[in-house]
Amino acid sequence: MTQTNLKDIALTVNGKEYTASVEPRMLLSDVLRDELRLTGTHVGCEHGICGACTIMMDGRPVRSCLVFGVQADKKEIRTVEGLAEPDGSLHPLQEAFWEKHGLQCGFCTPGVLMSACHFLEQNPNPSREEIREGISGNLCRCTGYQNIVDAVEMAAEVLKQNKKSEEESGDLEIVSSGRKVEV
Repeated sequence: MTQTNLKDIALTVNGKEYTASVEPRMLLSDVLRDELRLTGTHVGCEHGICGACTIMMDGRPVRSCLVFGVQADKKEIRTVEGLAEPDGSLHPLQEAFWEKHGLQCGFCTPGVLMSACHFLEQNPNPSREEIREGISGNLCRCTGYQNIVDAVEMAAEVLKQNKKSEEESGDLEIVSSGRKVEV
């Protein structure tokens, strides 16, 4: 292959701007892992079935193994590395997965976390059945899902309490794509 086949792309991942020269056929999962060295996104089935590679692209969950890197040009990407705060403190979902033993081998966990994060943004007060439906696109071979559902339920409660505390204190923050804006 010659260098003339490469396409230049620019994307923002977890708030940081990146550029890369990639083959048009290179998958976004490979761009993230191999070109940008963000290895939190796991590649499982490479057919879009398992959900291990789920990331957020422009605020929507996508299977990064089904998207070409060139399709992510000028897009806002959020990976599992972008869930934690800059100071290293864990997102409430990550804390809940740890507390409720929502992972075993951990292979599916990044994709489940990203799917659950989007789900809770859309439905901050879910029932257990809604949680099951919300994560139904992610396959896990180890946990049996009970602890994952428990963790998402716990995270929903923590997120509600955090929001209530922020509203009561008057220091309301809007969090969008990992950036906080004080109101």
